[in-house]
Amino acid sequence: MNRIKKGDQVIVTAGKDKGKKGDVVRVLGDKVVVSNINIVKRHTKPNPQANQPGGVVEREAPIHISNVMLFNPATGKGERIGFKVLEDGRKLRVFRSSGEAVDA
Repeated sequence: MNRIKKGDQVIVTAGKDKGKKGDVVRVLGDKVVVSNINIVKRHTKPNPQANQPGGVVEREAPIHISNVMLFNPATGKGERIGFKVLEDGRKLRVFRSSGEAVDA
């Protein structure tokens, strides 16, 4: 079970976008793609078969998972994540500081 999942709201802790918040769009192993974070310009060639025009396209690039923290709306800060094993064997993500469950 990953500490960060698709749809989680995260805050960036390192890099050029430090301090910004966004939602996780995709998880790619040890990297995540966050909306409106780590925007890069990609120069693409036109592809008539895919009906794709050429030019400079801005898109989100992956950022390492260690450079983001899950955002806790109760405290307004990024917090570390731990796991709690329930009686029926399921794992539950919890915030380390308060122990409350992550609702995502």
